[in-house]
Amino acid sequence: MGKKDYTYKSHGTNSKGNHYCARDYGSDAPNKNAYHYSNSDGSYYYSNSDGSKYHNDGKGGATYTPPASAPASSASSASSGSSKK
Repeated sequence: MGKKDYTYKSHGTNSKGNHYCARDYGSDAPNKNAYHYSNSDGSYYYSNSDGSKYHNDGKGGATYTPPASAPASSASSASSGSSKK
């Protein structure tokens, strides 16, 4: 993967310790207005420039949504070993 150029739109931390960052990746990006936030409870969320999304609830649960243009098989990162001999 190559480096993506971006411009910060906004970022900061509120009085509760929750952090937010928004970036503009330009009109060529599938999601030009990417952002992420992380909360003081350990949860965080990413809306990425490639259109994918990732949420971690801070309690061991996580959800990944692949970009809309990705083939269905990319939704799972698990791979099985070959059992053929």
